[in-house]
Amino acid sequence: MNLKTELNGTVMVVIVREERLDAHNSEELKAEINRLFDSGTKDLLVDLKEVRFIDSSGLGVLVSGFKNAATHQGSIKLCSLQTQVKSMFELTRLHRVFDIYQTMDEALESY
Repeated sequence: MNLKTELNGTVMVVIVREERLDAHNSEELKAEINRLFDSGTKDLLVDLKEVRFIDSSGLGVLVSGFKNAATHQGSIKLCSLQTQVKSMFELTRLHRVFDIYQTMDEALESY
C-alpha cells in the first residue's frame, strides 16, 4: 500500500495514495495506524482524497483506528472524502462517529 505520513504541528497526517481501500490492502493501513498510536501519536488525520472506493474491510480498519485512538486518549479524523466514499460513510452511519472534513486545512484547524 502506498502511504505517506507527515507531521503537521502536533498532528500526524496519513495520506492514503491508493484508489481502493479494500480487503487487499487495508491491513497495511491498520498496521500503520497501530504503529503510530503505539509510538505516541495522539492526533491522527487520515487523508482519503485519492481513495475512490472503500469496502467493509477499509471501513473496519478506520473503526479499529478510532477505537485505538480512544485507548491512547487520542483522536482520529478524516478528510477529503470523494463522493462515493462519503456515501459509504453515510450509508453505514459512520459519518456520525468520525469527524470528517472537506479539506486537510479544515481538519488541521479543528485540532
